[in-house]
Amino acid sequence: MNVAALVSGGVDSSVAVHLLKEQGITPHIFYIRIGMEDEEGFIDCPAEEDIEITSFIAKRYGCPFDEVNLHKEYWDNVVTYTIESVRRGLTPNPDIMCNKLIKFGAFEQRWGHEYDRIATGHYATSEVIDGTTFLATAKDPIKDQTDFLSQLNYQQIAKAMFPIGHLMKNEVRQIAAEAHLPSAFRKDSQGICFLGKINYNDFLRRYLGEREGKIIELETGRILGTHKGYWFHTIGQRKGLFLSGGPWFVVKKDIEENVLYVSQGYDPATQYATSFNLDGFYYLSTDIFGSFGNYAERESRSIDIQFKIRHTPDFAQGHLSRNADGSYHIESDKRIQGVAAGQYCTIYDNDAHLVVASGMISERG
Repeated sequence: MNVAALVSGGVDSSVAVHLLKEQGITPHIFYIRIGMEDEEGFIDCPAEEDIEITSFIAKRYGCPFDEVNLHKEYWDNVVTYTIESVRRGLTPNPDIMCNKLIKFGAFEQRWGHEYDRIATGHYATSEVIDGTTFLATAKDPIKDQTDFLSQLNYQQIAKAMFPIGHLMKNEVRQIAAEAHLPSAFRKDSQGICFLGKINYNDFLRRYLGEREGKIIELETGRILGTHKGYWFHTIGQRKGLFLSGGPWFVVKKDIEENVLYVSQGYDPATQYATSFNLDGFYYLSTDIFGSFGNYAERESRSIDIQFKIRHTPDFAQGHLSRNADGSYHIESDKRIQGVAAGQYCTIYDNDAHLVVASGMISERG
C-alpha cells in the first residue's frame, strides 16, 4: 500500500508512523508548512523544531521525507475564512477548515492523489459497513477529534488512515517513550495553529481594528459599559468584559449597531438554547433520512441523534428534523450553553459512535 503520512513533529503523528512501520508500511512522510506570514511578517509560526523532529522520524524509520509549502492555500482558505467569519459576527472553527481544505484538500490535490491512503495522527477511527466507509469515534473520549474532521467528504474519509485512533493518549506516549522518540514527552500544541505566538485578540485587532460599542443588559436595556468591537467577544463569554457586579455572560450581539448584550448571574437562562437551525448541512457517508420512504414521509420524520457543537468529550442527545426550506433543525433534550451562529455541529448516530452529518449553526431556536 502506498501511504502518505502527514507528520507535524508531535507525539501523535510520530507514533502513527511507528505503527505503520509495524504493519509493514513505509509511508512517505510530509511536513506541511501552514504558518502564515503576511507582508509585514505579523504572523509567525516557527517550524524549525517541528521539521527537525519530523526529519529524525523519517530517517529513523527509513521513510522518504518532503517538506511542502501551503502558506498561500492556508491564507486563502483558513485565515481569510476566520477573519471574515468574525467580521460577520460568527464563531469560526479554523481547525475544521484546516482538515477539510488543507490536509485532506490542497495537500491531496497537489501531492496526495499519488497515494492510496493519507495517514494522520488524529484521534479518530473509520468503519466500513455494507461497503460504506464511516468516520467513527476514537477509543479515547477526551482526545477524540471527530468533531474537527466532521466537514470531510466521503472520498476524504475513505482515503484517510488514523493509526492511533484505537489507543488512549497515555498509550500513545508509552509507545513513543519505549521507542525513544524525541516527541515522547513533548507538550501537545494548543490554540490556533496559524497564530504561532501571536495573541488571538492582537490578530483580530490587526485585521479588524477597534470600534467602541455599548454593553447593554439584555433584560433591562441598561447600559453597563463599553467594548472595543463585537469581534473580540463570543456568545457565552464570561471573562474579559470588565464589568462590576457580575458575573456577566455575553448572550447576544447586534452586528450592525456593534452592541453586546449581556445577562447577569452564575447561570442565566439566556446563555442557553434548546434548539437551533443548521445551514450547509450534509451527510458524510450516507443520507440517514433515505430509508424513510417517499419525500413527504421523510420531511415529517425526526431522528434521535447525539451531537456536539464544540470540542468536548460529552455528547448531547436530541432530535434531527428537516425544515420545509431544506435546512435542518435540532431539538436538544437538555439546554446547551453558548450556542452561536457559525459553530459547526457534528451529528453522531444514537450510539455516539459513527459521524453521520455536519452543519453550521445559523440561528438559535
